[in-house]
Amino acid sequence: MLPKRIHVDGLSVRYFGAGAGSPVLLLHGASLGSSADVWLRNLAPLAGHRLHVVAPDLPGFGGTDNPADVSLSYRKKFILAFMDALKIDRAALVGHSQAGRVALDLALGNPERITKVVVLATGSLLPPLAEKTESEGEEGGSREPTLEDTRRLLEGNLYNRALITPDELDLRHRMSVGKNYSAFVARKAAKGKGGGKGDAPWQRVSKCPVPLLMLYGENDRGDAAKRAAKAKELNPALDLRLLPRCAHLVQWDAADAFAEIAGRFLTRD
Repeated sequence: MLPKRIHVDGLSVRYFGAGAGSPVLLLHGASLGSSADVWLRNLAPLAGHRLHVVAPDLPGFGGTDNPADVSLSYRKKFILAFMDALKIDRAALVGHSQAGRVALDLALGNPERITKVVVLATGSLLPPLAEKTESEGEEGGSREPTLEDTRRLLEGNLYNRALITPDELDLRHRMSVGKNYSAFVARKAAKGKGGGKGDAPWQRVSKCPVPLLMLYGENDRGDAAKRAAKAKELNPALDLRLLPRCAHLVQWDAADAFAEIAGRFLTRD
């Protein structure tokens, strides 16, 4: 599948699109090497549910230009501007890792633009077991990674490491160096500035004004399975599911199950 290009807020943006029907944006996470490419195996199966699926490289990731503003709040504004550029009035959001929190915040702040939210492996949206909290978007070192560094980071995100083919590894590495590593360093330096007020992210889940589905891998890091059970105890009505033999990249480890569960949810009236 070949990517497309569009200009949004002065940035050249790379994205993938497939299918026709109700629009759905697939938002990748914030770890070093993340890009729209993490969704390539999911685009056609989701589009098969009569959905118009769009996966952009967010600013500072993949083939999209680096922004002057590296804040999380800018990324939220960008997603709405991206929708405007594609003439999408309302869309469902599927957010992986840190982007799950972005998707929830957009639904809370702009419910007139967001139809549904699927949260995928977002640790900060699960209650902590103790005082320790889960954060996303920190994977990466103090120097530009080697190919082996990239392999180790990718292995840490997968249950089925056989999915790391030479082509997948090469792609992930290319998305981890150069201008993308510079953007990662800038995000790390800016982390924590201007935030930290109000409820913790996991406390906002019950306030979501649109239908919400939460999917996690049983083998994800940060005691995700135990914390998911605690979330269900606190909110029994929550549509939260654990997928077996899955780590952090649920959309890779359980591609078929993810497409079926998410596809049914996204097309349900």
